[in-house]
Formats: sequence, structure tokens, C-alpha cells
Amino acid sequence: MAGEEIVGGSIRAEIIRRLRAAEAEHDVRILYACESGSRAWGFASPDSDYDVRFIYVRKPDWYMAFDIERRRDVIEYPILDEIDCGGWDLRKALYLLTRTNGALLEWINSPIRYIDVSSIAQSLREIAPNVMSPVALCYHYSHMARGNAREHIYKEQVRLKKYFYVLRPLLAIRYIEQGMGIPPVEFARLVEAVAPESLRQSIERLLALKRQTEEFGYGAQVPEINQFIEHELARHGAAFSGQGRPSIVDKEGAHARLNDLFRAAVRAGAE
Repeated sequence: MAGEEIVGGSIRAEIIRRLRAAEAEHDVRILYACESGSRAWGFASPDSDYDVRFIYVRKPDWYMAFDIERRRDVIEYPILDEIDCGGWDLRKALYLLTRTNGALLEWINSPIRYIDVSSIAQSLREIAPNVMSPVALCYHYSHMARGNAREHIYKEQVRLKKYFYVLRPLLAIRYIEQGMGIPPVEFARLVEAVAPESLRQSIERLLALKRQTEEFGYGAQVPEINQFIEHELARHGAAFSGQGRPSIVDKEGAHARLNDLFRAAVRAGAE
């Protein structure tokens, strides 16, 4: 199965230019920026967007405000020339880590990184296994799989990308269920780790077709893949229902470490 995509050349230079422009416009410092979505997952179409996500920190005075809870803690830009760029304030990111936020876990483990100027991402990768709730993460992937399956998979002509939007979360759940920890971002690694051997050739053929087809390309149903999807969804039943917002539990003093990381990052920006 093919390896990860490498984003280089002029498109990488343009992405970094936009990230630097965001820093100047919003008076922030980007600590970490990565690729999220199909390019990081390893099944991008030729015309897929670049889903650029980042974590930033502001100057100390911004956080020293009585109305901090009402201040906007995200930066978003409209998609322009196939680049979709947006990010979260560090304080928000740390909080979401304690809530087993699936998107954030994928950001910090992305194989495609544009900016990584501090130890923040590495520290979060180290802390994440201690604070994440396996059931809550399964809920995240189950919700993703069920929504995409319901809307897209049971039609004569299937939008090819949606097969992977169902398969990937289902394989991620199997990975978690087998006690292997936080699932890898790359689809190929998930297939290698937990996909049934009988399904792998069908997945490989579908993957090759997806990589040659435009983002909105369609194809015929793949019966064996549909059967796997139906079996997995039925097997889960309502097992993960209501587990989307786990209790915030301070495991092994993780909150103290997250506070230390936050303070260090804010102070570094003031120097």
C-alpha cells in the first residue's frame, strides 16, 4: 500500500506564507501546523483541498482578561485556491485534549507538518494516551462512520471518497478495541494493523481508483466492502451512544503538566 504524501514545492511555500500572514494579522505565534484530512490520511484525490490546521498562542495580556471565556479562540479563513486554513488557540487545544477530541489527536499525529517550532506537539503526543478515553474516541469514530454510511454508501453509485470516510473510522475503532492505543492517522497503517485479510485487495483496488478520480468522482458499490461496513455497524449497536463528552479526569497529574506547557508557551511569546 502506498506511503504518505509529501507536500513540497510551491504549494508548501504558499501554505507557510499564509500561516505567517495569519500570525501577523492576528498577532499570534503559531506553534504547530499540519495537514489534516484526506492528504494526511493517504487517500487524496488529484484535486483534493489542502486542509491546513494549526495551534497558536497569543501574548500574555490576551489571557489576563475577566472575559476570557467570551473571547474568540479560533482563526478561520475561507477556502482559497484549494487551501483550507484554520486553527485553535493553545488554551482551547489543551482543554480539548482532556475531552478526547478526535480531530486534535489527528492533528498532533499528522504525518505532514508545516510548522513545529516548539515541543508542544511532542508533549501532547506523550500526554494524550494518559488522558484519552477509549470509549469516547470510539464514539467519535462511530458517529463519523454512521453519518457517512447513512448518507452515501447505500446508493447504486457511491461517491468514492465516502467509502474511506466510513472505512477509516471503522478500522480505527477496531484498533482501539484491540488495545493498541490511539489509532494512526495514515489509512495504510490502519489497514495493515486491523483490516480483515479477505478485504485488503478490495480496499487496495478502491484506493487506487480513488487516487485517480476527481474529488467528486463516483463508482459502483463494492459488495464485500458494503458487507463489512454493515457488519461492523451492527456489531457496535448502541455501544458508544452518549459517550461523546467524557468526564474530565486528571490522570497521573496530566492537568498540571498541561498547565506548565501552557504557561511556558505564553511566557516564551513575551520574550
